[in-house]
Amino acid sequence: MPQDAAPHLLIVDDDERIRTLLQKYLVRNGFWVTAARDAAHARRVMAGLAFDLVVLDVMMPGEDGMALTRAIRQSSEVPILLLTARTGSEDRINGLEAGADDYLPKPFEPRELVLRINAILRRSPNETAEPVRPQMLRIGPLRYDLERGELKHGDDPVRLTQTEAALMRLFAQHPGEVLSRETLVEYLGRDRAGHGGEVGQERAVDVQITRLRRKIETDPKSPRHLQTVRGAGYMLVVE
Repeated sequence: MPQDAAPHLLIVDDDERIRTLLQKYLVRNGFWVTAARDAAHARRVMAGLAFDLVVLDVMMPGEDGMALTRAIRQSSEVPILLLTARTGSEDRINGLEAGADDYLPKPFEPRELVLRINAILRRSPNETAEPVRPQMLRIGPLRYDLERGELKHGDDPVRLTQTEAALMRLFAQHPGEVLSRETLVEYLGRDRAGHGGEVGQERAVDVQITRLRRKIETDPKSPRHLQTVRGAGYMLVVE
């Protein structure tokens, strides 16, 4: 399935291991996935992107999944699937009353998660679905249209190479999330990232990041938007 045509899911979980495993599994099963590490991160992402369904962990520090579900329901009808270690009927009822469409107790088989997601998407009528908002990210004076894969400065397009465009699309799918060099190498593929082993490929990615910064940063030597997270990778900061 072409990625642009795939349902766009938001995974919200404070456990990085679970978040990463779910993201990889759902991508392999034909979904387009963005991940958020907590409720605040999810709010920022949802302010700029439209989703077909939200998979939301209940037990998170700070604002938990129940509270975030109620907040989302104040302005959106996007389907919500809650994940929780709580298995009592009262907890399930509370989740549904908060506005969730379904409730999956942990631990669960990933295949069951896919079946639940597909079931929710099938019964979500298109005519009552949330109107699709422009998938536009603000990056300083620039605007990135995620659906079209276009970067513009005002009305003027910013020309990107194939590799720069691929990097931009990946970062835009994960705003505010650190992406490791290993992830970037895997995404770009050996032919794009370069040859010469793992170290050589990672250095090639660093070169591509430098080139992309020249096109999106006012001062590429002191980047505000495509930031280096020491020892972890790179992160796109949007407004």
